[in-house]
Formats: sequence, structure tokens, C-alpha cells
Amino acid sequence: MCGILAVLGCVDNSQAKRSRIIELSRRLRHRGPDWSGLHCYEDCYLAHERLAIVDPTSGDQPLYNEDKTIVVTVNGEIYNHKALRENLKSHQFRTGSDCEVIAHLYEEHGEEFVNMLDGMFAFVLLDTRDKSFIAARDAIGITPLYIGWGLDGSVWFASEMKALSDDCEQFMCFPPGHIYSSKQGGLRRWYNPTWFSELVPSTPYDPLAVRNTFEKAVIKRLMTDVPFGVLLSGGLDSSLVASVALRHLEKSEAACQWGSKLHTFCIGLKGSPDLKAGREVADYLGTRHHELHFTVQDGIDAIEEVIYHVETYDVTTIRASTPMFLMSRKIKSLGVKMVLSGEGSDEIFGGYLYFHKAPNKKEFHEETCRKIKALHQYDCLRANKSTSAWGVEARVPFLDKEFIDVAMSIDPEWKMIRPDLGRIEKWVLRNAFDDETNPYLPKHILYRQKEQFSDGVGYSWIDGLKEHANKHVTDTMLTNASFVFPDNTPLTKEAYYYRTIFEKFFPKSAARATVPGGPSVACSTAKAVEWDAAWSQNLDPSGRAALGVHVAAYEEDKTEDPRPEKLQKLEDKTAAIV
Repeated sequence: MCGILAVLGCVDNSQAKRSRIIELSRRLRHRGPDWSGLHCYEDCYLAHERLAIVDPTSGDQPLYNEDKTIVVTVNGEIYNHKALRENLKSHQFRTGSDCEVIAHLYEEHGEEFVNMLDGMFAFVLLDTRDKSFIAARDAIGITPLYIGWGLDGSVWFASEMKALSDDCEQFMCFPPGHIYSSKQGGLRRWYNPTWFSELVPSTPYDPLAVRNTFEKAVIKRLMTDVPFGVLLSGGLDSSLVASVALRHLEKSEAACQWGSKLHTFCIGLKGSPDLKAGREVADYLGTRHHELHFTVQDGIDAIEEVIYHVETYDVTTIRASTPMFLMSRKIKSLGVKMVLSGEGSDEIFGGYLYFHKAPNKKEFHEETCRKIKALHQYDCLRANKSTSAWGVEARVPFLDKEFIDVAMSIDPEWKMIRPDLGRIEKWVLRNAFDDETNPYLPKHILYRQKEQFSDGVGYSWIDGLKEHANKHVTDTMLTNASFVFPDNTPLTKEAYYYRTIFEKFFPKSAARATVPGGPSVACSTAKAVEWDAAWSQNLDPSGRAALGVHVAAYEEDKTEDPRPEKLQKLEDKTAAIV
């Protein structure tokens, strides 16, 4: 991942302004520590902080067309860039960068080229011939982007909020699957898949179609000129990513440079479910496995830095971002710059445990659609910013456009959790990779119950966070929360604690509006809380809040500050399932 900053149409184009742009771009340098670039054209500035993954030697940005009248700054990976180049043979390419095709596609097709890109991206393109510009973000919002407006009429774009929040009067998240056009005067959606309408699909389940499109998604993400690995928690999603990557690594270009030994990484508290499951999968696959440990105190000490980098006060995102943030630091220290990760599967297939209570296939499907549409505010934001904080890029094959199209076209009756038919959560995915002759994974891993990342790293992690928040937030503070934080009021001491840290870094009302709110249980949307009356009394994003579903669920009468005997019961249950 790189960092981009663009300021277009500012009144001041003095040397002081240039210095200010450089200063703000420097706030993104953790995302791209390898090189910095800045292009100035009259009252327009395009800055770039590069993390070199493809063509490290010549792919510095900003990038240009042949006569440099078109300038583009890009954060992302274009997996089909070689195929696109084949249709641009009349154009002269200056670098081997996968992102250079964007400038030439614009020359060839104007603004209507974004849907040709297969990848994750956020970019700003300036056409100096008429001083028009466009900005676009990938279909799901894997790559972060913000848009802001200055008092002088300038329009700003940045990979992270911290690069524009101080200088913009108003700003917001740039919506996924959209393009901003200065010529047309605003945002429009370029990504219009069939599933976006939320109408219930009727295509029969084809396990081979699911398997084949996912394998293709993993293979295309092996495009790299630097060392890489796989984040392996031992759960279904990350284990499938690792298994498929290993099968195809030997034939990939990456193997020619870095060998065919796959590196895998897992983090957790000592004795956690993920560490044990991750080691088991790594041993089965024969990967070079790196087991990383942290303590509850390590995590608590990192919370402020995590909130600064991830730019949210959402409870479940912070819980999961912290161990990922710590792991990314250790991964970078080993010389690895890119990792594959398993985000997105639970949203597509209804893998969260609360989906057990979906009343019918219509509500099941609509909830998956809502979850995918919101990914940019939750898991995509976490995966991208937690890793980018240390100059590591995370790629997510489950969020491949073609794979999503196939998976979301399946009649959701097949995705419904049906114990009477032996179907647990994500059965359609598990079954697609249940190969007796050439197994991808051991059966008990293939059918392991869902663990959210913040739970799987060790149940005492969340309990420790709550205990820490209880020490810093009094009952009176929480009682008066609606007066202190009238917008998106925190409902728990943990949420209040995170909110105070967030407000210290990002005090503007526009910043707090970038974070979603509403009730949630086990990562549900607010709508799905209605599926079970008991959940409204147990609003916690942990998977253990899915009472009657998770084998180590919270006790029915569990309070926010559990007694030691209840913690012991949880530890006993933890030992029972691992």
C-alpha cells in the first residue's frame, strides 16, 4: 500500500503551500516508506508516498502518459495490467508499474475506464490539457480514500484522514465503487453489480464454480516483486488462502525470485485458539510458520497508536486491529512487504455466528449485501490500515470482483445454516473445498466454528480491554456520555474510552461522522439485531455475544465487568474447543 494526497484548485500556489503539501504527505509515509514524489501544476498538487511491490526500481510516482499531460497518483494493485497493456500497444510505457495503465486508459477511453480495472485501488488523475481531474476508489473499498473541501474552493483527496483533516473545512469517506469527476461536478457510482439491488438470486449452487473462481483470485494476487506471506489464524478463511496459495506458488513468477516455500504468520496470546489452529494448519501444509505472541498489556499500550492509524472508534475494529497492528510490525521486521489475508468471506457467505438466527433466505441475503457494502468501514479499513501502519500491504482474495459475483449469485437457501442438513455457517465454501482425493485442509479445520479475529487471538484479550476501560471511565462519565458525545453516543465504558482517544487526534465533527454507529451483536448490522429478542440485552460485537450459538458464549447474565469465576468458566470452555 502507498499513500496519496492530492490538492486541486487551491488559491495559494506559493512555496509555502508546496511545503505544506509535503508536510501533510509526510503524515502518510508509514504507508509508503520507499520513495516520495510530488507533481505541481499551477494550483494543483499530486503527492505520493510509495511502497514498492511491483517494479521497485522504476515504478516511482506520480505516473504519466507519453507527453506528461496526464498525471496520476495511485495507491493500489492492478492485477490485470498485463492484459490491459496488450490493448494499449500504440502507447509508450515508461515503467513496469501495474498502475501506469491508468494514465493510458484515460487517454484511450476518457473517464469511462474504471470498470476495466481488476484490483484494489484509489487514484487521482489530473488532465493538464483542460485542468480537469477525476478520482476513483475500488469496488468494495479495500483501499482507503477520503475527500475534503477547503474554504478556498479546493478539493482534497487523501489515503488517510490525518493528511487532510486539519486543512479541510469538511471531509468524508470517499464511497467505494465511485468516481469523482470535476467535469461532471460530483460523485457517481461506476460499480453496479447485480447483487447491489439486494434482490434474492436463484442460481443453483455450483461448488466447482466457487472453488475455481477463488483459486483464480488467489493466483492473481501472487503478483509481486518482493517477499510475501499469508496471515494464517487457522480458521477456515485464512487456511484456504494459504492452502490455495501454496498449491500455485511453485508455478508463479514470485517463486522464481523468492522460492516456493510459503511463509505464514499468526499472532495470539499464549495458548490462544488461533495459535494452536494456525500451527496445525501450517504443519499440515508444510509452510515456514512464524508464531508471534503478545500480552494483554502489549495490546493496551498500543491502543492510542492503533486508533491514530486506523482512524476509528468502532469497538470491534479496534479490538481486532490491535493484534493485527502488532503482528504487522513483526512481519515487516522479517523483510516481508506483502501478505494475503482472509477478510470478506464472512460477509459474502454469512459466516458470522448471528446468521444462525436469520429467519429466512431473503433476510439472510439482504444482510450479506449490507455487510459487503459496509466492509470499507470495518474489516477493509482494519486490514489495510493496521498493516499499512508498518509499510506492509494486505491483499484480500475473497473480495475479488469475479468471486463476489459468483458467490452472491447463489440462491441463499444454500447459504442458510441448517443443522438438520448438516450445514454449519459457510457450508457452501467448506463443501467447495472438501476434496477427498486431494484435500486442501484437514476435515476438522475445514469445519471449524467461526472465530472472530479479536476472539481467536485469546478470549482474555477482550476481557482485558473491558477491565482496562472500566478503570479509566467512571459510571458518571458513561451516564453523561450523551452530553459529551451527542453524535454516535458510546454505550459502554470501552466505547467511551476509545472515543476519547479518537477525539484527541481527530476533534472535528466531520471526523467522527466517518465512523458508523448503531447497535450490533457479534458483528451484525443494526437490522439483524431484530432476529433475536435476547440480543438487544447483550449488545457486544464479540462472537461470544451470539448466545446459544458460540460454544464459548458469554453467560446469559454476564456483565461488562465479569467476576473472576466467570472468567475461569470462559477459560475452561476455551480449552474445551481447542
